[in-house]
Amino acid sequence: MNLSKYPQTLDRLAANYALGTLRGGARRRFETISRENATVRAAALVWQGRLSGMTELQSPILPAPAVWTRIQNMVQAERDALAMQLARQSAQQEGRAKNDGSASWLSGVWEGLWVWRGAAAAGALATVLAVVAGVSLRDQLDIRGKQVDELSAQLKVAPKIEYVAVLVDAKSAETMLVTFDAKSQNLVLQRVGDYKEASDKSLQLWALPNSGGPRSLGVLGGDKVLRLATAEGDVKQVPTLAISLEPKGGVPSAGGPTGPVLFKGALIQKVI
Repeated sequence: MNLSKYPQTLDRLAANYALGTLRGGARRRFETISRENATVRAAALVWQGRLSGMTELQSPILPAPAVWTRIQNMVQAERDALAMQLARQSAQQEGRAKNDGSASWLSGVWEGLWVWRGAAAAGALATVLAVVAGVSLRDQLDIRGKQVDELSAQLKVAPKIEYVAVLVDAKSAETMLVTFDAKSQNLVLQRVGDYKEASDKSLQLWALPNSGGPRSLGVLGGDKVLRLATAEGDVKQVPTLAISLEPKGGVPSAGGPTGPVLFKGALIQKVI
């Protein structure tokens, strides 16, 4: 199945992959396809970028004061049990010196007390664990509900991605992810490779239309993520984008690239 021909299906699969809900064989098949298909890789990267901020929404969970009280009671019970054990051992030693029969009786009494103390401590521990689990589950549900609300609000104002391109080098290694946001009229470029131009050089982005010469879309800075103000008409019906290596500050658009074209890739129109 060529997912590139089914943008809605690809969008849902990419979202589930980024969220982690795509599992098992389906996840492995999606990863296999993404390694061979730049469009699928781009869809996955877009969703991963959207959801990356969700990790910052996780807030710490503080137990209720009653939990700490029960923990203190449990610790005190363990201390009492240890004191009881030491007292029992001391009594056993004294008993052996006086009377074997008395020692046997006293040992039985102490062991019985120890069993009851141990049972009480185990019950206290079980109670604490149950309370902690209940409090944690309640807090987790509250946090999850807040996260869902915040995610819904974020998605309502999320960029409207209409064009996607993955630019690769001569060895087909991904170097730049390019998306066009129709809401803000921006091209967003994200470096995904390790390439770094020299200090006296600049990377310049070009649109390669079906007819006419290359058009410059802007000179790239050294940031990991860069936004270029671009009208939709500048990328509409442009089949290919390319990046060339130029002198510092770039070159005029009219003359086209003067340096080598390092990266290029197809610009695909889709609705995400």
